[in-house]
Amino acid sequence: MLDQTLQHLQALVSFDTRNPPRDIGTGGIFDYLREQLHGFRIEVTDHGAGAVSMLAVRGNPHRLFNVHLDTVPSSEAWSADPHVLRVTGDRAIGLGACDIKGAAAGLLTAASRTRGDAAFLFSTDEEANDARCIAAFLASAHPFQDVIVAEPTQCEAVLAHRGISSVLMKFRGVAGHASGANAMQASALHQAIRWGGHALDFVESQAHQRFGGLTGLRFNVGRVEGGIKANMIAPSAELRFGFRPLPSMSIDALHERFGTLVEAGAVERYEETFRGPSLPSGDVADAENRRLEARDLADALGLPIGNAVDFWTEASLFSGAGLTAIVYGPGDIAQAHTADEWVALEQLQRYTESVTRILETA
Repeated sequence: MLDQTLQHLQALVSFDTRNPPRDIGTGGIFDYLREQLHGFRIEVTDHGAGAVSMLAVRGNPHRLFNVHLDTVPSSEAWSADPHVLRVTGDRAIGLGACDIKGAAAGLLTAASRTRGDAAFLFSTDEEANDARCIAAFLASAHPFQDVIVAEPTQCEAVLAHRGISSVLMKFRGVAGHASGANAMQASALHQAIRWGGHALDFVESQAHQRFGGLTGLRFNVGRVEGGIKANMIAPSAELRFGFRPLPSMSIDALHERFGTLVEAGAVERYEETFRGPSLPSGDVADAENRRLEARDLADALGLPIGNAVDFWTEASLFSGAGLTAIVYGPGDIAQAHTADEWVALEQLQRYTESVTRILETA
């Protein structure tokens, strides 16, 4: 079983699905998937800009397996060709092997060894925070009640994770000579720095908040730029930040708070550039009920339950649309997005066996 999964993984890694540039079409890796999924009804959809999805269905299933095929870009730090799989004594090394083509390879093996109902949704836009594939699927009529989303969770079912929101802020100032008495208030950069201090204080005040083993609010200022030179008051400044709330936190309420942490008139633009809801979604009571439903699903499938995680997944999109969603896949998130990315052979074996068992009993 492991040998078959490694053969599939070798083929999948050989396809360049880096995102960016997301130069992905309806052939290539999708042609390979078609060839392996005998007896499946297959629908491939091009959503534009390299976002391609493939829905493969056999029989009349009510459970969906989802896995993304796009990878992060490779770097010069790789010690060998990232698109050539290398297998050592205990690991398989290759771009996307951990995140998350190893799961796709396991699904193909499981599909060939079973004959019952099965449904797989492959997508190529997860690494761009541009969920066209999932959004289009959820907007269509479908019979699925629950979904298992593949991400590196060390073959443990994850029931909860943080949401994510990214923001672009632009601050306005009044240009002038830095010797002026008004420099302290007129500088857009000073306003951005003041906002940053207030934001950090607010985030620290949320350290006591908890949900499902997660604590506090995650926050990061990723980029600040603006101004002209040291003796000129900055007429404008741009700041990009992101935060990752607990499932029990309202993203809209947090935006309202972050948007008012500076004096009136200082902010020219406050724009959310990406939002991913938490898993599970909903208010505190609803989120907890959904988490319990996901726990029941994991128990019914015989999957060990792991801790909630800080990273975001597209499982939250399915959850927000009403499906019971869990995150489950081979590999350790610590290996994702790294040079010489790898997945343990034991994890590939365990994942393939568990999916095969689930499909046999579907």
